[in-house]
Amino acid sequence: MSTTSSGVGYRAVLRVPGLTSVFVAHAVSMAGTVAAQVALSILVFERTGSPLLSALVLVCSFLPYALGGIALSSVSDRFPARRVLVCCDLVSAACIAGMLVPGLPVGALLGLLLLTGVVAPVFAGARAGSLAQLLDAELFPVGRSLLRAIAQVTVLAGFAVGAVAVAAVGPTWLLALDVVTFVASAALIGFGTPYTPAVGRTGNTVQDSLTGLRYLWGNIPLRRLILLSWVVPAFSSMPDGLAVAYTAQTGAATTAAGALFAGYSVGGILGELAAARLTPDTRRRLVIPLILLSQTPAIAFIAEPSVPIAAVLLAISGSGYAFNQGIDPLILNATGTEYRGRLFTVQTSGLMAIQGVSIALAGAIGTVLRPNLTICLAGLIGTTVTLLLARRALS
Repeated sequence: MSTTSSGVGYRAVLRVPGLTSVFVAHAVSMAGTVAAQVALSILVFERTGSPLLSALVLVCSFLPYALGGIALSSVSDRFPARRVLVCCDLVSAACIAGMLVPGLPVGALLGLLLLTGVVAPVFAGARAGSLAQLLDAELFPVGRSLLRAIAQVTVLAGFAVGAVAVAAVGPTWLLALDVVTFVASAALIGFGTPYTPAVGRTGNTVQDSLTGLRYLWGNIPLRRLILLSWVVPAFSSMPDGLAVAYTAQTGAATTAAGALFAGYSVGGILGELAAARLTPDTRRRLVIPLILLSQTPAIAFIAEPSVPIAAVLLAISGSGYAFNQGIDPLILNATGTEYRGRLFTVQTSGLMAIQGVSIALAGAIGTVLRPNLTICLAGLIGTTVTLLLARRALS
């Protein structure tokens, strides 16, 4: 069912019938999700006065990805993608709507947030699996790149505007808006996207998910590629966990940490845009250079650069994340059609989990070493480890 469209780049992807709705839905639901994280963090803090419980909002946003990726990955293959995507959006909308119940205990709020995190990787896996059916091999990595670019833009805008929106309308109204965004996403997908058939077997969901996990992990070339797609951002995202501490170390106001967060995201967007315009062969040849670009700028933190220079270094690092456009076709080719939904679900859940762990690890090491030394160490180890992994995965 793969559809070919002449040309390269994002415009070629968007010319494929029905795909504009996919990406608009992604932008709408992402905007609501980011706004909800900001709103819920503030709501929990207002009710409890506890910074720890407020911080648990982000933990509960990442933690369930592992559970959803392991236990429910087969859903992405066993049912038509459009049905899975709509159901996931409606489940998320129902969970956010539940948070609007007056006086709901904080534990219940976090529990509902955990549930949205469980379905999130299933949604991501089904969406990527449908792209693999709708796009040819040349455009598929560009389609995934566009999803990442939209996510980066939305995160930048969402966290910048979220706090202002909460101040203007309050966290409850912002959560209500998130319900609307999920329903809108479900409508866009349900009525505006092409049908793609199920490709997997019927049976026990958890058993099929574990079977798929064994298949993916037992395929050595595929395993190496998946590990590479996890480990590169695991190291390059470590400075995010130390952004506030690093700005304090330089003597700048802690609010300047936003420049570091923005730097990485802006670099990621620019890198995706540039790589999407290249030919598939060029993107493949640039995998190792882009991986090195994602890791080596962190080494320069040994010199304790000023916040503006540090932001530029992180932008350079973020641009290297476009290496995915070179390995996505390799991952796709190494996977049987009936396992692709499970592949993308596991890949997404593992990526979120390992990034959460790496950021927490950076924070822990940063309590022993100076923040700039911790970032430099991450760059040194990351450069070595990712280069070794890349050479094995691409050999």
